[in-house]
Amino acid sequence: MNSLKKSLTILTLLLVAFVSVAAVNIVSTPWTVDKSHSAVTFSVRHFFTPVNGKFNDYTANITFAADDLKNSSIEVSIPINTIDTDNEKRDGHLKTADFFDAEKYPTMSFKSSKIEATGDNKFVATGKLTLKDVTKDFKLPFTLLGVMEHPRNGSLIAGITSEFVIKRNDFGVGTGDYISDAVIGSEVKVQLNLELNAKK
Repeated sequence: MNSLKKSLTILTLLLVAFVSVAAVNIVSTPWTVDKSHSAVTFSVRHFFTPVNGKFNDYTANITFAADDLKNSSIEVSIPINTIDTDNEKRDGHLKTADFFDAEKYPTMSFKSSKIEATGDNKFVATGKLTLKDVTKDFKLPFTLLGVMEHPRNGSLIAGITSEFVIKRNDFGVGTGDYISDAVIGSEVKVQLNLELNAKK
């Protein structure tokens, strides 16, 4: 009888522990981006060859849990002046009214209205993308690479990656002779690789 009671007690404790862990997992977690292990990069064709670039600064407000998508959200803002294609003259030109017009429109941004699962660890954030004076409905697909406890301090870390295409002419990025895609491609391939730390 004592053995049965002991077994039931152990089982009860295990169930309580399981429920507690599950409760933690289903609550959307606010995350901060570890910028030293993250990057916002892009690629666009020049004649035939892709030219790569990145944005050296950005802010991201991310609240996410795969089991609590209703309360998950993504908001990203990127200062245009941080564009970097490893060519100072080209970067300066991209900031002018010929392209981004950074003085008039200093940031580009995305804000989600909902996040849905599309497959195993795959999701899409639907929301609004604003670039220059144009705001459009946009779907931002991303993959959750994993979630784990940091081996040193026990805090939660996660990784997400996203690849998508922006058609620059849809947002007026390229005026006059630069509207044509004969020299500069119309499609800009963007990649986000973000390492996240759970806010304490």
